[in-house]
Amino acid sequence: MRVSSPLVVLPAAVGLALAVATADARAAGEALLLVEADTGKVLKAENATHPWYPASVTKLMTAYVTLRAVKEGRITLDTVFTVSPNAVAQQPTKMGFATGTQVTVDNALKMMMVKSANDIAVVLAEGVSGSVEAFADEMNAASARLGMTQSSWVNPNGLPADGQITSARDMAILARAVLRELPEYEGYWGIPAIRFGKRIIRNTNSLLVRYPGVDGMKTGFICASGFNVVATATRDGRRLIAVVFGAPSPAVRAAKAAFLFESAFTNTGLGWLAPSYGNVASLAPIAAEPPNLREEMCGKHRRRPAAEDADDDEIAGMPGSNATGEPGGVQALLFPGARTAGTKASALVSQTIAVGPPIDVHVGPPRRPGTALASTGAGRIVPPAKPDAGAAALATATKPPTPKPAPKGLVALPNRGPTAGAVPAPPAKPRAVAPKPVAAKPAGTAATTATGATTPTDAKPAAPRPVAANPGAAKPKPTAATSPATTAGDKPKPAGSAPKSAAAGATAGPPKPTAARPAAARPVASPAAKSIDGTDTSSATRTQ
Repeated sequence: MRVSSPLVVLPAAVGLALAVATADARAAGEALLLVEADTGKVLKAENATHPWYPASVTKLMTAYVTLRAVKEGRITLDTVFTVSPNAVAQQPTKMGFATGTQVTVDNALKMMMVKSANDIAVVLAEGVSGSVEAFADEMNAASARLGMTQSSWVNPNGLPADGQITSARDMAILARAVLRELPEYEGYWGIPAIRFGKRIIRNTNSLLVRYPGVDGMKTGFICASGFNVVATATRDGRRLIAVVFGAPSPAVRAAKAAFLFESAFTNTGLGWLAPSYGNVASLAPIAAEPPNLREEMCGKHRRRPAAEDADDDEIAGMPGSNATGEPGGVQALLFPGARTAGTKASALVSQTIAVGPPIDVHVGPPRRPGTALASTGAGRIVPPAKPDAGAAALATATKPPTPKPAPKGLVALPNRGPTAGAVPAPPAKPRAVAPKPVAAKPAGTAATTATGATTPTDAKPAAPRPVAANPGAAKPKPTAATSPATTAGDKPKPAGSAPKSAAAGATAGPPKPTAARPAAARPVASPAAKSIDGTDTSSATRTQ
């Protein structure tokens, strides 16, 4: 079933270690491949062209086809897809969204690459091509164009299917194409974790936080395939692609990939002793059936059921481990050079590297359209910048209270100039104004009567001019011969006082000037005059 690469003559200890590792690889059903990303030169190959069930590394092809559709303008990262009943029916691992849930292409890619969500892979496939079958046709067309001669696809998520086949060689070719054709989207391959609501979901590729320099790409597992990974790492400007198929656990998978990277990064000049494999595209395919590792991976001898999200810290006791707890055969390979001699493969992934905060994901339409992915430098997803505490406090302090009406004119935004970024404010509603009193003349001014005479207005400050409704009644009688009745009738009476008799008026003598009468008799100057409360007072001041 296995085709092993020929061994060259090495020093006795190293040669023996290589022989043991190769034998163990045959027994465990593993495939290993290490390739230079820029040139495609093969640095290490074991069973690299043997057909294999890809499991969830299928999603690397799903992401490739999806992002090609984005680059061709068929969709955008902000395009919203809807979860279908077919997506809901997929087996775990999955996000578990209900039918009808909407998610953007950007968020779906992040969920699929980090969580390895099978339902989201179907959402992307149906959204891009209309159906899973049509999307599989696009996957196969891409494989043919790239020269992936050993690959065939029937679904976008890698769940078990007889027609879902690839090889380590083909996946290395795909990884090179992804890096070469989609450099602006590299951030999707190296997200350590995502945050969905209160859930923190770690990437199934533990190498991102275990081995320095790893920046992608995708893991996979089903019982028939074992634990698979396609990984990339960069050191000193040199980028490598490692493919490991058929590992017995996540920990062994990570340790083997790290060992492949380290063996190339720390080469001290003995590379000429290694066999020449040529270019990855020139590796000869093997016509065989994919190995079925179900019994080895999911048999009753396992301490617990194998799963993609198994604890990658546990190595001892897993199939392929020896008494020391190291992955089968890997620990026997010694790194060339004195500074790494005797290093164990598991020690390469025993550390935990500090990474940035989880990337927020959500369902529904985009919250900030046009800012789905910021890819710079090494191609990391850059989370939206959050204002510091001081800026947030300032923004809160300067925010106008909502109950108050907006001021007129332009409103200057916080932390800017008086007009920079100013926006027109809506006009304020006019407030009700109470009517002003009519008698607003200052005290001490003189009031003019209808005859032209002036009288002091110190009797009452609010009193208006004297009544002039009947001009003749206000004229004084020049002689005492005037009829008593006429005189009495012509005198203005104070408001509210009792009328005097005619006899009293006859004995009163000459008529007195009207100025001597109480000022209360002159509150209104004309029929139009009104009191302070607005009522008409002209009739009340007239002589009855």
